[in-house]
Amino acid sequence: MEFLENLTPRKYQEEIFKTCAKKNCLVVLPTGLGKTLIALMMAIERMKEFPGEKVLFLAPTKPLAEQHLNYFKKNLPELFGSLELFTGIIPPEKRKKMWETGDIIFSTPQCIANDTKKKLYNLSEVCLLIEDEAHRCVKNYDYTFVAKNFLEKSLHPRIIGLTASPGSDPGKIKEICKNLSIEEVELRTRESDDVKEYLQELTFEKREVELSKEIIELRNMLKKIYEEYVDELKMKNFLFGPANKISLIELQKKLGNQISRNFTSPSSYFAVSLVAQAIKISHALELLETQTVAGFYKYLRKILDEAEKRKSKGVMRLTQREDFRNIFKKATSLLEKGTEHPKIEEIIRVVRDERIGKENPKIIIFTQFRETAELVSKNINKLSRINSKVFVGQAKKEGKGLSQKEQKEIIEDFSDGKTNVICATSIGEEGLDIPEVDSVIFYEPVSSAIRSIQRRGRTARLAKGKLIILITKETKDEFAYYASRSREKKMQTSIEKIKKELNGKNKEPQRKLF
Repeated sequence: MEFLENLTPRKYQEEIFKTCAKKNCLVVLPTGLGKTLIALMMAIERMKEFPGEKVLFLAPTKPLAEQHLNYFKKNLPELFGSLELFTGIIPPEKRKKMWETGDIIFSTPQCIANDTKKKLYNLSEVCLLIEDEAHRCVKNYDYTFVAKNFLEKSLHPRIIGLTASPGSDPGKIKEICKNLSIEEVELRTRESDDVKEYLQELTFEKREVELSKEIIELRNMLKKIYEEYVDELKMKNFLFGPANKISLIELQKKLGNQISRNFTSPSSYFAVSLVAQAIKISHALELLETQTVAGFYKYLRKILDEAEKRKSKGVMRLTQREDFRNIFKKATSLLEKGTEHPKIEEIIRVVRDERIGKENPKIIIFTQFRETAELVSKNINKLSRINSKVFVGQAKKEGKGLSQKEQKEIIEDFSDGKTNVICATSIGEEGLDIPEVDSVIFYEPVSSAIRSIQRRGRTARLAKGKLIILITKETKDEFAYYASRSREKKMQTSIEKIKKELNGKNKEPQRKLF
């Protein structure tokens, strides 16, 4: 392809590109299989077809937008066009000038949405809009606003959505397609015939662990408190059907809305308190069953602190219970004895095994919680030839986080081999240019098809890879593991169905107007 330097597209990329050139397209391609090259080919094509018009490339975070900019810079001739990165740090007036002179603009959706709302510039001269991580294009996320604005204003509109997985819910996939005016879906998986030849073998291991007697005893005590709260909510006709964290959070929202609109009775206030404590116990159970004893203890400590600060009568009543006090004493005793969740011992064993026969193994361990990532990293750093770093998002209201600069340094150290194990939360799943790894380890399974596909897409691209999932028997882990597998199958079925629907629409003859 003209202007494409140092790169030769693969056959499936060529085929997807041909579709994108003709229609607004949602490209569903696993991590590491070259979605950005398809975007680059499309940028060249549209700018050749409409000289003087712009390309707008959106990504959900600044590091990701910057990563795409660097890829384009590396693979385009210097004189091809002016490439600009928009961030919130750049003053709006300067962004306005950059817009006027820029040819390909890389930005977060928030930046473009804010600027167009303030009429700093409009999207009439944009001939291609690329939205990366397009599974986010739902509800009132800025992706949706920018896409709508672009389709209204652009003289020559063309939209490309890129994602490793749009999820398994047919309604959500349809919503993404509607918001991006998608006319065609191009789906490839690791098993697709034209993709298989470019991928390496991915071996899979499921490592099951059993809870210790002490942890089971704590779990039973917690379940007793949880069941009391749930039974009371059911007896007072506030809760129907099975109780779980999701149904309790929904009930909490519903009661909160009723109270704010004064559609309530005095018993609703008591129900709100019961729900809040049931959710706390449900979260504590999850930490105990699937995470770490240290994380569980820290959470109990937080509940006790809330009670000491008299945050609510409900939390005070909970912490005054003798059984809750006993749970806290037993958790303290376990920590003092150095007893941890069996997964910690298992993950040390896994990393030690993965190190055998490899001079400098590259491993990513995914965990749901920061505390877990920190504890895992601390423990595996005791092994020889292992240098592990924690990779988490930016700091929220409370707790420690990493700045974007620190995140970048960790990835660079990992690429250079100074660090060989990254313990990451969900920040490591999406988009970031993390190099090829030998093994991906899930500390716990995730029920989301999107997250599961993104996590394992970090390995078996250029060399053989391994996926290892830790599962605690008879816990939420087992449900999450089977749920994600089922949702992935459902995703493929849903996309194929939507593809047929879109093809049917495209083939419908135009009705004559009499």
